Amino acid sequence: MLRQKNLVERAYLVGTALELAVWGQDEAGPFQTEMHATGRWAPETRPATYPHEHQRHGTANLLTLFHLLTGEVRVKGVTTTVNPVLQGWLKAELTEVLAALPEATTSLSSDATHLLWTQWQDGLTVRVTLPSSLPPLRLLLVWDNLAGHKTPEFVLWLFSQGIMPLYTPLSGSWLNMTESVQRILKRRALEGYHPKDPEEIIAWLEATAQGWNAHPTPFVWHGKRATRRARSHARRHAIGG
Repeated sequence: MLRQKNLVERAYLVGTALELAVWGQDEAGPFQTEMHATGRWAPETRPATYPHEHQRHGTANLLTLFHLLTGEVRVKGVTTTVNPVLQGWLKAELTEVLAALPEATTSLSSDATHLLWTQWQDGLTVRVTLPSSLPPLRLLLVWDNLAGHKTPEFVLWLFSQGIMPLYTPLSGSWLNMTESVQRILKRRALEGYHPKDPEEIIAWLEATAQGWNAHPTPFVWHGKRATRRARSHARRHAIGG
């Protein structure tokens, strides 16, 4: 687990310096057709109340592809996240991302190219088998350690496109920073509102992502928030004597 964590952290910290694009992918949801609570004030003798009725009208999910360096998100609202839906959408989005990247360097030998790929498996006890012939490495994809993310056909497609998947360790999905931006989008889109059907949820989530992309916020691993948490921890656990 520690070695997987170190690889993901290394991708966040030095991926760009190595001229590699670093993206994260995750699925949020399911979101229900119910009143989504939010913080609100109310008189002390009249506390805020929410509807107690819950009519099931289906759920919605959000597929998210997140570029940490720029803060850009690519999203799609869906009612199911089965492999054909997720993988079909992800192939289309990653193809567009790769097309916008600078041309890949092809001057390296096959041994040097293979070494660039295998360094992102250093220390792992269980490694993904790499093909003998590999294209130039262009993109690192951070996502959760789920069975559907390890489908051989799809993983081979990633390799053929120059994409190296980096799986977060079990119980370590918090390393996937895409979860953080999804929580922001969910709060902005749904809190305090009562969607009536999945289509309404999808429309609100996708509109919120569009608004986010108008002024995106880059995410930095070990950035200002991590520094504040470290200071707070030091104050609460001061060494006496």
